[in-house]
Amino acid sequence: MAGKGTPATALLQKRKVAHTVHTYDHDPRAESFGLEAVEALGLEPGRVFKTLVADVDGKLVVGVVPVTGQLDLKALAAAAGGKKAKMADPAAAQRATGYVLGGISPLGHRSRLPVVLDGSALNFPTMFCSGGRRGLEVELDPAELVELTGAVVAGIAAG
Repeated sequence: MAGKGTPATALLQKRKVAHTVHTYDHDPRAESFGLEAVEALGLEPGRVFKTLVADVDGKLVVGVVPVTGQLDLKALAAAAGGKKAKMADPAAAQRATGYVLGGISPLGHRSRLPVVLDGSALNFPTMFCSGGRRGLEVELDPAELVELTGAVVAGIAAG
């Protein structure tokens, strides 16, 4: 991993958070980055989370939900203390986080963004989320993710 760290992995190391980095060869033809990680790493789908950026009343908010579900925008807006949410413009999401689509991590954003984690993550001793680029997953205790990001935990997944 020398020279291949990301702001997310750097933050985990700096804060001395126990985590495991998992890498796989990303297929540019993959339609779902999260499901690609599930297959490539042989993981239980409910433990792998995708990071989505939404616009809640004009402010960017990060939603972290299982790759098997969808982000419930109404629930995200409520959890973030807003009224209305829509998916963020992809370019704005990339600018604010410093990551490319498909590699957005809930950790180490360029601009500090509010994070809402789906409560199902707390059902597992560890969860997987993007480490900051396609083909890089980080496994960590969901409570550590909450602490590092100041995340609100709420039911924001649908499906």
